[in-house]
Amino acid sequence: MNTAPTSAEEADAAAKPAGQTRWLTDDEQRIWRSYLHASMLLEDHLDRQLQRDAGMPHIYYGLLVGLAEAPGRRLRMTELAMKSKITRSRLSHAIARLEKNGWVRREDCPSDKRGQFAVLTDAGAEVLGRTAPGHVTAVRQAVFERLTPQQQEALGEIMEIVAEGLQPSDAGADLPWLR
Repeated sequence: MNTAPTSAEEADAAAKPAGQTRWLTDDEQRIWRSYLHASMLLEDHLDRQLQRDAGMPHIYYGLLVGLAEAPGRRLRMTELAMKSKITRSRLSHAIARLEKNGWVRREDCPSDKRGQFAVLTDAGAEVLGRTAPGHVTAVRQAVFERLTPQQQEALGEIMEIVAEGLQPSDAGADLPWLR
């Protein structure tokens, strides 16, 4: 197997002593900052739309969607944290707020005294049904209508690669839902 660098940039990186910082190139810096700028603006755009239409932040909408898609509209809290990519503490706080709105309820897990289920209520399903069309329109306008089909495909592939690299499977992985 040939492990020789394939570009001048890779050769430069391979020649640097261990521990020396490999700074972003000008192009990488431009791409990175474009990503940061767009992701922050997109999250704010979607959050404002959901606050306006349903009085909830984007993260709460995602939790309701996760429950709506689950069998019986219920998930173990640990599974919902993993699906939502958030810490268990943040999930517990969010579920408490959703419970106050009557959109979710908690149920004890009969097979595990420490475990709980989050369950989407009929009221939660109703607010999700009312809110989803506006949210889908906001996503479509902000992302998909601005990209060609080829750009959409490339974006999906890129995000899958990045997500895979950030979710190691080793037991000691530092992932939000394990904290």
